[in-house]
Amino acid sequence: MELRRDARRAVKLVQNVIRSRRAQRQLVDKLAEQGTLEPHRFRVGVYFADGKVNLYQLRQWYRPLARLAERHPVLVLSRASGAALALLDESPVPVAYVRRVADLEHVIHEQDLHVIFYVNQNAKNFQMMRYGRRWHVFINHGESDKMYMTTNQFKAYDYAFIAGDAARARLEKVLWDYDFDKRAIPIGRPQADHYLDGSALPYPDDEREVVLYAPTWEGDRGAAAYGSIASHGVDLVRAFIASGRHRVIYRPHPRSGVVDHEYGAANQEIKRLLEQANAADPSAHHVVDEGKDLGWQLAAADVAIVDISAMVYDRLAAGKPLLVTRPANPDAQVDTGGYLSACEWLDRADGATMLARVDDVAHDAQALERLGYWVERYFGDTTPGVTTRRFHEAVDHLMVEWERFAALHATDPEVDDHDAEGEAAEQSDEIEVD
Repeated sequence: MELRRDARRAVKLVQNVIRSRRAQRQLVDKLAEQGTLEPHRFRVGVYFADGKVNLYQLRQWYRPLARLAERHPVLVLSRASGAALALLDESPVPVAYVRRVADLEHVIHEQDLHVIFYVNQNAKNFQMMRYGRRWHVFINHGESDKMYMTTNQFKAYDYAFIAGDAARARLEKVLWDYDFDKRAIPIGRPQADHYLDGSALPYPDDEREVVLYAPTWEGDRGAAAYGSIASHGVDLVRAFIASGRHRVIYRPHPRSGVVDHEYGAANQEIKRLLEQANAADPSAHHVVDEGKDLGWQLAAADVAIVDISAMVYDRLAAGKPLLVTRPANPDAQVDTGGYLSACEWLDRADGATMLARVDDVAHDAQALERLGYWVERYFGDTTPGVTTRRFHEAVDHLMVEWERFAALHATDPEVDDHDAEGEAAEQSDEIEVD
C-alpha cells in the first residue's frame, strides 16, 4: 500500500514538473509578445499572488481598472505562472510576472508605483506590503455581509476602499482604534457602471420578461448550504418555461455538484430543460450562461433570483427587482443584520407558487422602494458614472497625499528594502502548479 502511494506521489511530482516547465515556456513567449514595460510609467499596481482558480476576484475589476488607467497607468503584478498566463491573454492593462521576490523588487525599482491595490487577503500580500513609500490599499473583490468582510486584516493596509455606509457600520463593530474617516474611503461599486458597457445581449428585445437565476453551489457543510438548485431551481425553471412569457438567464456556480451528486444532477436537469425549451420554441431564447464575464446579466434582467452569496450584492448595485432564495437546509447560517433582514425572500414551494411570488416582487412598487433604501445604504449614489467618479477621486486623493509625503521626506536617506528573508523562503517553495 505504501509503495503504491509513493508511486502515485512520484508520478504526480513528475507531472507537476512537466506542467510547470510548459507554463514557464508559454510565459516567456507571452511576455515577449507584450514587450518590455516602459520604465517609470506606472503609478498604480494591482498585486495578485493567487493562482488562476481565484482570478474571478480580479476579473471583476478589469473594466474599472481599464478606465482608471486612462488617468493613472495601471500594472498588474502576478506572482503565479498560471494566473500570469491567463492575465496576459485577458487583462485590459499590462502584466508583470513577478514569481520571485527579486522579480518583484526589479519592478518596484523600475516603476514609480504610488498606490498598490489588493483584491484578497493572500498571505503573500505581506511580501509586497513590506515596501514603504507607497500606499497599500485593500479594494476587496466584492461586497457582502460575510465574516470575511470584517476581518482585522483591514488594519494591515494604509487605506481600504469600501462600498458605503453598510460596510463602514459592519467594520465599526469589530475594528478597534481605527481611523475610519481617514482610512476607510467609500467609493460605491465602480463595476456597476460597466455592467452593460455596450455588450450585445444574446437574445432579442421583445416582450418577454427576463429573469436571471444565479444560484450558488451546494456548499461543503450545512452552515454554508445556501444553494437552491435542487430545492427551488428545477421546479422554478419549469414554471418559467411553462408560462411562455419569461426568458431565463441561468448562471450556475461553476462548482455546482462537486460535493453532492444530486445537486449536480439537478443543475444538469435545468440546463436540459432550457435547451429543450429553446428547441421547442426558438423565440424563447433562454440562456445557459457559464461564461467568465459577469455584468450584463445583472443589468439586463428585469428580475433576479439569487442565493445567499456575493451575487446578492452584485445585483443590489443594479437597483432592480431582486429575490433571495431562503435556504432549505435548516443548518444554513443566515446573517440578518444587514440587507437580508429586509430582503424579498423566495421560499421553496411548488413551481406555480414560486412563479407568483416572483411576479409579485417584480411589479411591486413598495418592494422597489424598499430596495432603493438598501441600494443607497450599501453603495450610495448609483447614478451612472457617479461611483466611477468616486473611485477616481479616491485614487487622485492618494496621489496628492503621496506627493505631499514625498516632499516631506525628500531629504531622507535611501532605504535598503531588499527582502532577503522572502528570497530565502522562496528557495524552499514547492514547484508552482496552479
